[in-house]
Amino acid sequence: MSRRYASCAMTTLLLTSCASAPKELPQVVQVGDQSLGLGAGAPAIDAAWWKAYGDPQLDELIEMGMAGNPFLAGAQARVRRAQAQIEAEHAGLLPHLSGSAQLRHARIGDKFLPPPLGGADANLEIAVANLGWDLDLFGRQQAMVRQAGASADAAALDAAAARLALCVSITQTYIHLAQAEQLIRVANGFVQTRQKALGFAQSRVRNQLGSQFDIKQAETLLAQAQQARTQAERQRDTLIHALAALVGRGAEFYSEIATPTLRLDQAPSVPDGLPADLLGRRPDLLAGQARIDAAVHGRKAARAAFLPNLSISALAGLTAGGLSNFFSGGAFTYSVGPAVSLPIFEGGKRRAQFEGATADLDAAVADYDGAVLEAIREASDAITNVRSSDQDLAEQTRVVQGLRDTVRLDQVRVRTSLGSQLDAIDSGFRLLQAEQQLVDMQTDRLNRRVQLVAALGGGFASSTPSRSGLNASAGTTPVAAQPERAR
Repeated sequence: MSRRYASCAMTTLLLTSCASAPKELPQVVQVGDQSLGLGAGAPAIDAAWWKAYGDPQLDELIEMGMAGNPFLAGAQARVRRAQAQIEAEHAGLLPHLSGSAQLRHARIGDKFLPPPLGGADANLEIAVANLGWDLDLFGRQQAMVRQAGASADAAALDAAAARLALCVSITQTYIHLAQAEQLIRVANGFVQTRQKALGFAQSRVRNQLGSQFDIKQAETLLAQAQQARTQAERQRDTLIHALAALVGRGAEFYSEIATPTLRLDQAPSVPDGLPADLLGRRPDLLAGQARIDAAVHGRKAARAAFLPNLSISALAGLTAGGLSNFFSGGAFTYSVGPAVSLPIFEGGKRRAQFEGATADLDAAVADYDGAVLEAIREASDAITNVRSSDQDLAEQTRVVQGLRDTVRLDQVRVRTSLGSQLDAIDSGFRLLQAEQQLVDMQTDRLNRRVQLVAALGGGFASSTPSRSGLNASAGTTPVAAQPERAR
C-alpha cells in the first residue's frame, strides 16, 4: 500500500510541475532567403582566391599569416574553449562516482548510545562511495549539450571569418606594396628623363642657346619627380612593416620581402551578380545562424528547468567506531533509490531565466537579420564599385595616353621655338600626376575585387556541422571547411 501511495504522490507532483511551465514566445522573426532579392547566378569562388593574382610570395605570406598571426591564434583558442564546454555539458548525462573517507575522534553522549560506547571517547571511521545519475527525463541536459555544440559551431565560424579577414588584409596590403613599387618605377623614369633634360638645358646655356629659365624649369620638374619617388619609397617601407605584423613577424622579416611580381594591369574575373547561396557563403552569417541555434537550445534548457528532475543515487561504504571494527562485516552500509526534485517557489528566478533566454533568442535573430541585410548591402556596393573602377581605369588610360602625346608635342614645339616653356612645364606636371593616378586606379581596381570576393564569402565552402563537436580541432580547420547554416 505504501508503494502505491508513493507512486501516486510522485505522479501528482510530476503533473503539477509540468502544468506550471511558462508559454512566452519569441517576438523577432528570422528573415527569409526569398525576401532578400537573391538568385542571380554567379560563378564559384576558389577557396584560395588570392592565387588568381599569380604571385608566389603572396601565397607564402598568407600561409605564414594562417600560422603566425596572434589574433587568429586567439580565435582558435576560443574554439578550443567552446569544444571543452561541450565535453563539460556532455558529462552531465553520464553517471557520477565520487568517494570520501573520514577519521574523527569524538566523544559519544550517553544519551545517544548506552555504555560502554555511550559516555566514552572513540575513533569514528567513515569511508563511502557515492553514485549519482541524472536521468534527464525532460531533456534539459541534452538541450545544454546542443547549446554548447551550436556555440562551438559559432566559434569555429568566427575563426573562419577571422581567417577570411586576415587573407583580405594581407592581399590588400600586398597589392598596395605592388602599387608603391610601381610608383617608384614611374618616379624613377621621370627622374632619369628630367636629369637628362636638366643636362640638356645646362648645355644650351653654356652654348648660349638657352637661358636660366630653361635650367629652372628642368630643376623644378626634376625636384617634383624626386619628391614623388621619396613618397613612394616611404609608402613601400610602411607596407612592408604592415605585412610583417600581419604574418606574425618582427623587424627581422623586412629584408625577406621581395619586390612583388603581382601585375597591377591584370585583374582576375569576379562574379557579376549576387549569388543565390550568399547566406551560405559568408562565415559571419553562418556564425549568426549557429548562435540562433544555441539560443534555441538555451531556451529549451530554461523551459525544462520548470519540470521535475529525476535521478538515481546510491551510497555504499564502511562506518565503524574504532579501527578494530572498521573492516568487520557489520561495518558495511549502503543505500540506493530514485530521487525527484521539484521547483516549487524560488521568487520568480526560473521564470526570469526563461524570459532572459527568450530575449537572447530574439536578440540572436535580430543580430542575424541585421547582418544579412548588411552583407547584401556590402556585396551590392562591391559589385557597383568593381564596375565603376573598371570604367574609371579605362578613362584614366585615355587621359594618360593623351598627356603623353601632349608632352611629346610640347617638347618638339619648344625645340623648334614654336612653343612656350611654360606649356612644357605644365604638361610635364600633369603627366606625372596622371601616371600616378593611373597606378592608383589599377590598385583600386584590384582592391575592389578583393572586397567583392570578401563580401561574397571569400570562396568559403560550407559543410555539414557536427553538433557533438567532441573531436573537432580548430587549429586545422581550413577556410573552406566550416559548418553549414542550419535551415
